Amino acid sequence: MALTIAVIAGGVGKRLGGRVKGLLELDGAPLISRLFALATDGDEVLVVTNTPEAFARFGHAMVGDLVPGKGAPGGVVTALVTATTDWVLVVASDMPFLERAHVAALLAQAVDGVEVVVATRAGALEPLCALYRRSLAAQWRDALDDDPSLRGLIAGVPHVRVALPPRALDSLNTPEDLARHGVR
Repeated sequence: MALTIAVIAGGVGKRLGGRVKGLLELDGAPLISRLFALATDGDEVLVVTNTPEAFARFGHAMVGDLVPGKGAPGGVVTALVTATTDWVLVVASDMPFLERAHVAALLAQAVDGVEVVVATRAGALEPLCALYRRSLAAQWRDALDDDPSLRGLIAGVPHVRVALPPRALDSLNTPEDLARHGVR
């Protein structure tokens, strides 16, 4: 199945002094490059960012928020509107431990009648590691006026939860996270 890998790279990194999280390095490579490696032949890669100059060197398609100021829900809607495939894998740029096997576990649940396949950690939804049907774009774009949460949007459509290993969903948000994982 052809897939769009949409990396949400819009966070300001306030707890990291404004550093661009996707450009932090782990094992000598930017975090975001590890997410680009999730793509296989035929997959589309898209970076949702309001700072395209930061990511231009990677050569992937980039798009800014279609509805600015809506946070992660706005980024997901932008990815859905822009994608050309039926399914869109949305991942946060600061989740460097996600592997293709984890994506395969999500894809296995992308069946008829399901609109979202969302990763969970200890039962909690991780909406920035999920497969979304592109067909949700118009409905969810209209919903952005009410400032919904991603969890609220997901709750309103048929979805499946997939438990992934906690490390796969680790995001690097604080100086302590960076130190623990050896990120610079």
